[in-house]
Amino acid sequence: MVNKNRQLKEAKVAEIKEKLEKAQSVVLTSYQGLTVEEDTQLRKTLREAGIEYKVYKNTLVTLAAKELGHEGIVPFLEGPVSIAFGYEDVTAPARILSDFAKTHKKLELKAGIVSGEVYDAEKVKQLAAIPPKEVLIAKLLGSFKAPLSNLAYLLNAIKEKKESESAE
Repeated sequence: MVNKNRQLKEAKVAEIKEKLEKAQSVVLTSYQGLTVEEDTQLRKTLREAGIEYKVYKNTLVTLAAKELGHEGIVPFLEGPVSIAFGYEDVTAPARILSDFAKTHKKLELKAGIVSGEVYDAEKVKQLAAIPPKEVLIAKLLGSFKAPLSNLAYLLNAIKEKKESESAE
């Protein structure tokens, strides 16, 4: 029985390690006090954004984090802790959880990991303020488009001026 229990724990640690390695960003939150409805709403929002949201035993997360060299998150693994794993957009877990925490005061951002670097709650909030990737790309393309539009307008004005001069 003890051996079977140990195998289950080792499998869970391996699962957590895999998720931590694969995730572009990880955000730890304290969710104590959320109602079932609030938790369900949060999970649905995260799932729709492609973010995995899990609750594991802190001791198992500690083991996995230490094996991966993420000892910096261990102090944040106290009390009920949930973990959001973002695999595509680095800012999405922080942004969604931060937005949810604004209207649900029971949810508290604790820490995060981005590209192997441990972030405290303040840095996670700063990360949440970064717009989504699509918005940043649109802004970049818009900044490219404006000078090109001005150039096209200028060239067209020169062409029209030359045509009016040659018509005279």
